[in-house]
Amino acid sequence: MTQHASPDPSVPVATFCGNCDCGCPQLFYVPDADEERRVQLTDDFGQRVEMSSDQFASLLTQAKEGTLDHLTR
Repeated sequence: MTQHASPDPSVPVATFCGNCDCGCPQLFYVPDADEERRVQLTDDFGQRVEMSSDQFASLLTQAKEGTLDHLTR
């Protein structure tokens, strides 16, 4: 009996940088994951952060309000 690998359930949402071929950070939505792990952010070192949609919404709100701007200076 042959086992088939299930397709990757991750839905790519955004790639950050994208101007190179070095494995840029990416944002994924994983609809089949537990609610607290549906949004996933990977970095160019293969690490992954998993969070809920609510947590991601909070992150976006803070970014839009400028709370995180000091990190880019």
